[in-house]
Formats: sequence, C-alpha cells, structure tokens
Amino acid sequence: MHKNKSLKHLAWIHSAATRFRPPVDLRQRTQWALRCHLGRCTGWNEPTICRLNFAERDHQRSQVIVIAGLMKRRIDPLWEHAAAPLIGIGMTPNQVTSGGLVLVALSCAAYVYHQSSLAFGLCLAFAFTFDALDGAVARRRHMSTKAGGYFDAMADRYQELAVFAAIGWVADLWAIAMIAFAGGILTSYAKARTAIEIPIENHAWPDFFERMERLVFICVLLVADGLATAMGAASPWILTGGFALYALLANATALQRINRAFAMLKRADAKQP
Repeated sequence: MHKNKSLKHLAWIHSAATRFRPPVDLRQRTQWALRCHLGRCTGWNEPTICRLNFAERDHQRSQVIVIAGLMKRRIDPLWEHAAAPLIGIGMTPNQVTSGGLVLVALSCAAYVYHQSSLAFGLCLAFAFTFDALDGAVARRRHMSTKAGGYFDAMADRYQELAVFAAIGWVADLWAIAMIAFAGGILTSYAKARTAIEIPIENHAWPDFFERMERLVFICVLLVADGLATAMGAASPWILTGGFALYALLANATALQRINRAFAMLKRADAKQP
C-alpha cells in the first residue's frame, strides 16, 4: 500500500511537471513540482506549478470554511432563540459577557469550597452557555462592535484562567493546569500575532481543539469525575488523566496553528520584491 501511494505521488509530480511549460527544462519543472508537493517550495517565484499548489491548498481551506459556514447558519438560530429572554430584558452584549465572566468566577469560587466535580461541571456548563449568548444578543440587537469582540476575547481568557486555577487548587494539579492554560493562550495568540504581520481571514483556521471543544471537554471531564465519585468508583486518575489529555490536545492545536502561521508568513515573504 505504501509503495502504491509513493507511485501515485511520483505520477502527480510527473503530471504537474509536464502539464505546465514555463521557459525551463523538464528537470527544473520536476524539481519545482517535487518541492511544492513536499511543501518546500520557496513561493511564487517558482511559477506555474507553485501557483497550482497554492490554489489547491486555498481551495481546500475554502471548502472547510464553507462547511463551517453551513454549521454556523444552522446553530446561530438556536443561540438567537435562547438569547430571546436576555434581549427581552434589554441586556447588551457586553453585559452578557460580563455576566458570563461573573458566573464562571462564582462557580470556581464555589468549587474551591465544596470540591464537587459534578456540581462544578454542571455550573460551568450553564455559565459557558450563558456567556456564549453574547454574540446572539449582538446580532439580534445590531450591536456588534470591534470593541465588544475584543472585550469578549479578553473575558474568555480570564474565564479559562479561573477554571484552571480552581482545578489546580482543589486537585493539586498546578503543573498540568499551567500547561493546559498555556496551550489555550498560544492557540489564540498564534492567530492574533499573525494578524499583526499580514491580513488574515478569521474563519480560515480550522483547528482540532478550539475554544468550544475545550469548554465541552472540561465540562464533560468534571461531570464524569463527579459521577464516578457518586457511584463509589472514585479515582484520582480520571481527573488527572483527563486534564493531562486536555493539556496535550491544547498544545497540539497551538503547534498546528503555529505551523499554519509560519507557512502563511513564508508565502507573504516570498511575494515581496
């Protein structure tokens, strides 16, 4: 199977080299095709074949964005329906964001006191759901602003910090908590720092373990640990192992974004005269 895959790769290289005819010999065209196929091309100064390779990659990214857009169009009406009571009492998006941050902080403080993973997981699920309604409120009330988006992003980081600090305190998992928090921060910073260097599309970053996945994971982990304790099957390895897996996935996603950012920046550098 591996041999057949290699033969297919060679066939692609030969096909790409012979289809396009820049003013160079076949050997040079084959070298360009091979470097592009392996992801090592130097940029747009390796003419037509590199353009083809980048176009294919852009097409793949656009397909991911289209799928994400279809999912968003299906989910957004549900959030907007859930946000109707908040809109009815006149809450603004920033008030919803602030309320979500307060609910998370109170849940963390209560967890330090009662130390019930089950209660903490359920409280966080409610708090995170409430916090997620700020975007729906902004859309329904036509109050979407850049300042509001920035405030929401900063509040999200403080929420994660509070959750990891509470888990680190109660379960004495400070080292894992620090690594987990670093993974989430670097995942966000990798895209933000790239946006300083070049214009980027906010939705063109299809990563494995983004914020929504992280929130669901941590809530499910805490509830599972709490249920195991309630059924008399308590084990410190449930929370420890699950939290370590969270830290691993968060940092793997950060590295995924860093790799994508490097590729984008290298392409931008290659376009410069």
